[in-house]
Amino acid sequence: MTARIVFLITVPAERQDDFLVAYEKIRYQVSGGVPGHLKDQVCQSATDPEQWLITSEWRELADFLAWEATQEHRDLVKPMRECITAARSLRFLVKAETGT
Repeated sequence: MTARIVFLITVPAERQDDFLVAYEKIRYQVSGGVPGHLKDQVCQSATDPEQWLITSEWRELADFLAWEATQEHRDLVKPMRECITAARSLRFLVKAETGT
């Protein structure tokens, strides 16, 4: 069953450029080589520019959990995490969706 991972994060204004550079590096490496990764998005709040949302879609939750447990994952996301002052992670199983 497809899974959606959601990160609600706070990135101070002075770190946002660094955050976006780090995200760009991560997303290309993940999309090109992590088994089960389908797509992701990074979004900035329209009302609070320090609030961000990252979503990723995975073939199965097990694919994400396996990747998250690796040292490669920790090393890859470290530059991005250094820009974040608060974070919350949520994991969902997709039960239904509309066609695209």
